[in-house]
This record gives sequence, structure tokens and C-alpha cells, in this order.
Amino acid sequence: MAQSNASGSAPYTHVQFDTTMGTFVVELYHRHTPRTCHNLAALADAGYYDGTIFHRIIKDFMIQGGDPTGTGRGGESVYGGKFEDEITRNLKHVGAGVLSMANAGPNTNGSQFFVSLKPCPFLDGKHTVFGRVYSGMGVIQRMGLVATDGEDRPKGEVRIHRAFALRCPPDAAAAMDSSGQQQIAQITA
Repeated sequence: MAQSNASGSAPYTHVQFDTTMGTFVVELYHRHTPRTCHNLAALADAGYYDGTIFHRIIKDFMIQGGDPTGTGRGGESVYGGKFEDEITRNLKHVGAGVLSMANAGPNTNGSQFFVSLKPCPFLDGKHTVFGRVYSGMGVIQRMGLVATDGEDRPKGEVRIHRAFALRCPPDAAAAMDSSGQQQIAQITA
């Protein structure tokens, strides 16, 4: 599991979500949106998202989670309360798999996030784009197809079992030892 970023070590680059429908990993755009990326990663690393549900799913649009109350009205940032947007014109809702912050208006980011299921240019300039799906897009697509009620709530729970932050891609993390150092395979004849 990743350690705290308070020590000034390398930034978090990915977050893995193990859900009732499978595992997906997001890549964080930490160079463009450092506070937003740190927020998601630090909350994941603290176990904040563990056991929470994806409370809003709109077919052919997006899946939304990150609210510990499961209502769509809760959640705090790692900074306490809400924090400011990090909207940049270089990051847009260009297609399926874009990771963005859910909000209730400008500078109201907390813990909630969403993943797009299609291009959403109408959201550009309104929501901070801070990553993309790195692996597990099939899981995201299956989530987008679950039956929902009239308020876009899944009829069956789609739950995050566990979320945790990484300082490198998950395939590279598998090659790290417990101290975070890359293991080097030694071949002997």
C-alpha cells in the first residue's frame, strides 16, 4: 500500500478501485491538477472510499461515486470541507474514461468523482478533469449498464470494496518490494 505524500516523496500517479463488478485503475494527471489528484489518492489511501457505493449511474453518460453517505450530497476533501477547482483548458471531457470531480458549482470539490461514458464537452470548464481510466474500462462500461431507478440510483448496489493509491502504474508496483524499491530479478546460470 502507498505511503503518505507528506514526506515529499513522489506523487501518487494511480488509484486502484476493487468493486463488486471488478477492478479498475485510474491514472492521475498530477502535473496538471496536483491538489485534486492528491485529494483522491489520499482519501483512497486512508480507506475513505472503502465500502462506499456508486450512487449515480446514467447510461451513456457517467458513473458517480465517492460519497460516504451514498446520497450524492455528502463527502469532504482531504483538506477539510470543499476545495477550489483546478480547471485547465488542456484537459477536457473528450471521451469515455475521463475522470472528473463532481461538484455543486464552482470551487465546491469534496470527495465525489465521476467517470465519463462518452464525450461530454458541455462539462468542460465546469468540472476539474484530473485523470483517466488506465485499466478496467470494461468494468466501467458494465457499471454504466446497470439498471437504475428514476433518480439514476442503481437498483442493485455497485460498491467499492477497497481503493488504494499507487506511486507508479500497477504493473510496475508488482515489481516493487515492501520498501518501495524496484526489485531486480537476478538470473543465474
